[in-house]
Amino acid sequence: MFEQYNYFELNKEQEDIKRAAREFAESEIPKFAKSCDENEEFPWELWKKVCKNGFVGVFIDEKYGGAGYGYFENALIWEEFHRVDPGCGFATLGTTIGAETLQLNGTEEQKESYLVPLPKGEAIMAIMITEPHAGSDVAGIKTTAVKEGGYWVINGTKTFSTNGSIADYAIVLCRTEDEGERHRRFSTIIVDLKSEGITRTKLRGKIGMRASDTAEIHFDNVHVPGENLMGVRGKGFYHIMDFFNRSRTWVAAQAVGAAQGALELAVSYAKERRVFGEPLSRFQAIQFKVAEIATKIEAARCLTYKAASAIDKGKIIPELSAMAKWYAARVAVEVVDECLQMHGGYGYFSDYDISRFYRDVKVLEIYEGTKEIEKWLIGRRILGVKR
Repeated sequence: MFEQYNYFELNKEQEDIKRAAREFAESEIPKFAKSCDENEEFPWELWKKVCKNGFVGVFIDEKYGGAGYGYFENALIWEEFHRVDPGCGFATLGTTIGAETLQLNGTEEQKESYLVPLPKGEAIMAIMITEPHAGSDVAGIKTTAVKEGGYWVINGTKTFSTNGSIADYAIVLCRTEDEGERHRRFSTIIVDLKSEGITRTKLRGKIGMRASDTAEIHFDNVHVPGENLMGVRGKGFYHIMDFFNRSRTWVAAQAVGAAQGALELAVSYAKERRVFGEPLSRFQAIQFKVAEIATKIEAARCLTYKAASAIDKGKIIPELSAMAKWYAARVAVEVVDECLQMHGGYGYFSDYDISRFYRDVKVLEIYEGTKEIEKWLIGRRILGVKR
């Protein structure tokens, strides 16, 4: 491990958090990383340990069982976990997905019921947005929720849902209005995933992030109590945007961590591998490559920290979160590719961890907004384009 030249000065508590996350990750995650990847299995034992050590949902307010830290501290933990293994890092820390918007828009009763169990390791959460024919176009979803008496009756299908087959409950984006402005026809509803009428199918065959659960969920006349409406009816689209503006900071942190971990693997290999009678690290081509990689990572780290810090200061800047997510993910993909190249033929085999990193990082340019959507959002915000 070599020094990271962070532009952001960490206070003592933040340094302790980062150090604790690093030490835990280095000690525990390697025990599960390869087997969970090979078998597409969620690391249940590891998740329990992560919760017990206080790393899950640190952005959740203390009154709801969290540590009460900000998204900056959250990013520090995500970075360190993904530095060791992106798959297990996402699988364990991603068990609170959706809590970001619930904490902002939920009622006190909802927060007490659904946030409190998460950091304790007593429940897993999901947020269900994407459908088979609606991904980047969030407002194109077809899943409906119709009010009948005291219940919402939900019909439709969600796909690519993180934690979909293992979660206890989920925030589900549904179409609740037939008329009105396009983005005001949706609502978010908290659904107990053990409810009658729900069919969950684990999706297998992902090339990466295989420790993280992904599923398709079908809702067939699922009755949900009326009080499970989260936030204001008709503002579900905006509640999802609240989520993205925050979740993109931890995706950026995933990318920074994975890129850092890949670089460290490559540096270690370059020092040990001998070619033409010399250590690989002695060749200028490798030195130049490492210099470029390290510089890109530091730039991505600064942008990620700035985006997370801005949220903690109450500054919600959608284009900044999008910049951090898009750029850091692009850096991760480029860096891991170069680091595998430095391993030569050995990097192409699963015996070397770099091959797993190579498969894991690509999805960072896809979920929580594709790289194209991020650039579209950034460009429109800067140019002032409304429609």
